[in-house]
Amino acid sequence: MTDIKKIVLTGGPCAGKTTALVRIIEHFSSLGFKVFTIPEVPTLFTQAGMNYLTKNKAFFYEGEKATLEIQLALEDKFLRMAEQCQTPSIIVCDRGAMDISAYMTPETWDDITRAVGTSTPQLRERYDAVLHLVSAADGAEEYYTTANNAQRYEKQDEEGLRIARMLDKKVMHAWTGHPHLRVINNHNDFETKMRRVLKEIRTVLGLPLPIEEERKYIVQITGPLPDDSTSSEITQTYLKGNPDAEERLRKRSWGKKNVYVHTTKKQISDSEELVTERQLNQNLYEMMLPLADPERNTIRKTRHSFIWQGQYFEIDSFQDHLQGLTILETKGIAEGEPVKVPPFLKILNDITGNKDYYNYNLARKRPS
Repeated sequence: MTDIKKIVLTGGPCAGKTTALVRIIEHFSSLGFKVFTIPEVPTLFTQAGMNYLTKNKAFFYEGEKATLEIQLALEDKFLRMAEQCQTPSIIVCDRGAMDISAYMTPETWDDITRAVGTSTPQLRERYDAVLHLVSAADGAEEYYTTANNAQRYEKQDEEGLRIARMLDKKVMHAWTGHPHLRVINNHNDFETKMRRVLKEIRTVLGLPLPIEEERKYIVQITGPLPDDSTSSEITQTYLKGNPDAEERLRKRSWGKKNVYVHTTKKQISDSEELVTERQLNQNLYEMMLPLADPERNTIRKTRHSFIWQGQYFEIDSFQDHLQGLTILETKGIAEGEPVKVPPFLKILNDITGNKDYYNYNLARKRPS
């Protein structure tokens, strides 16, 4: 089998990764997949004698370099094994290569990647999806515990919670720029968090999904956004020629880093849709642009993404023909669960489920 998906399960301390791995193995094994899991390499190293808090810079450097080398070697060896299977396979990594970068300075990370013969863009491209589970220290503090990981350095007190939140955001920023980075919120019901993990992996595998509405609001920004929010520029072009599906091209830019994605959405029943995504190179993206639907404008918007009290939000500020429109969208907040609206936002209108505000319809050209 050649189309083997490699998925990273990451997040801050006490995020639910251990439970999620068990659910993934059970769920996808029952669907006929062979599930390979790559263990968390830093934990293996800590158990073997590595001290990531050492003051010895040379020891730290060699330990982190070895951590990256073993991470990549394990992934490559398991990929070769998966290629020999006669049944469909997936590889799930308990943390991936970019997690390592969150625990050192950018300069040290650059030195290590050069020494290993790789780079940040190359490391991100190794994975088909990255699922970031938000730490319980952010929005679900009553469930934060160190009991299930004896190697954890973040203790169960206020200072430990602060460090855990900081690490959670540093890990998420390390993966920012991956085309299929999905942030999995904390929930009042932990089972909802686990279902969201399974749903995102089903998307990567091209399996049907239940149709769910993310909550959306027209908002006014009334104050400064969080310092740790990430900003990106999005250009979205809808394509013509497929009457049974919605197709779009998306260019998303973080500074000089560009990612190009082709997405197809097809409704297969009243309650299910099939979503497929594939990353493109710049040349193929530009070759497909002439297929743009002449009845729809290109959508351009600036997106700010951030976690607020354990919930993940995206704010889209539209440009061009939609100038002045700002939409807040929640990600993975369960039905009936309250939205923790940040104080720097004023909700003007709840547009959840309002098809007029779907990007596909906002792009439609109006009669002049």
